[in-house]
Amino acid sequence: MARAPALPPFKCAYQGRLLAGVDEVGRGPLIGAVVTAAVILNPDRPIAGLADSKKLTEKKRNALYEEIIEHASAWSLGRCEAHEIDQINIYQATMIAMERAVAGLGVAPEYVLVDGNKCPKWHWPSEPVVKGDSRVEAISAASILAKVTRDREMEALEQKYPGYGLAKHKGYPTPVHMEALFRLGVTPEHRKSFRPVQEAMEQVGFFKNSVASDTENIHYPTDLFENSN
Repeated sequence: MARAPALPPFKCAYQGRLLAGVDEVGRGPLIGAVVTAAVILNPDRPIAGLADSKKLTEKKRNALYEEIIEHASAWSLGRCEAHEIDQINIYQATMIAMERAVAGLGVAPEYVLVDGNKCPKWHWPSEPVVKGDSRVEAISAASILAKVTRDREMEALEQKYPGYGLAKHKGYPTPVHMEALFRLGVTPEHRKSFRPVQEAMEQVGFFKNSVASDTENIHYPTDLFENSN
């Protein structure tokens, strides 16, 4: 009996070698950047085991991350920082971060597949793929690069701002994160347009060991975790 394919099939009209997959990580967290990745895989150097990064163990993600970096024809990361998210909302920030990732590729793609149901307004021929991180290997690779990158950034922030549990929950609004936010205050890395962060700013203020910047006095419109308009 033949083994089922690792990824559900997706039929793409483009059949060339310069196909880029794009994915994002970090729309829902209360802190840090939204991180995107674009990957053009090399058909001559296949990578076994590519899948949605969320369905892989951390060990497997890290191993695949190294393989992708070594074997892909091209790869690039894009991002929008917390202060950019506060200015333009998380949806628009994600679109910009995706565009930055594709623009950073060392090899220009001829076609781009984007995880989700919308593509940014850019000049590359492209199409969205719902659940693309489980259906298109290039998107799976992009999801792995983006997640490993952002997870490592959260681990680094845990060292800078101990007590929030960032290394474990990666900035998502878990009970642990919420309790710490309302106990310790808002760090400069938090997304100040997100409602829970706004409420913590009003009730507790800023992280006691951080130095407030000029941007922390700006009033941000409330942005519930993502805006798909």
